[in-house]
Amino acid sequence: MDDIENVGVFLGLDVGKSAHHGHGLTPAGKKVFDKQLPNSEPKLRAVFDKLAAKFGTVLVIVDQPASIGALPLTVARAAGCKVAYLPGLSMRRIADLYPG
Repeated sequence: MDDIENVGVFLGLDVGKSAHHGHGLTPAGKKVFDKQLPNSEPKLRAVFDKLAAKFGTVLVIVDQPASIGALPLTVARAAGCKVAYLPGLSMRRIADLYPG
């Protein structure tokens, strides 16, 4: 995932069995989405489509690409979003760089 210059919103998903938590940021760091998402194809698709209509290219980033993360990734790809995987260990190391 090297080409991020055209991304309009970065949507990080903390995936779960029955629901996911999404946090969306613009490249400038403005929070544009911070909600729980039901683990259903139509509701995920609606969020991806709404963000794409408003911001253009959406990059969906998940912490688990298999099992419980498979549905959001499949729906994101079908909606034309870019997708990426951020391993949990990398996330913890990045979080250690920021106070609080």
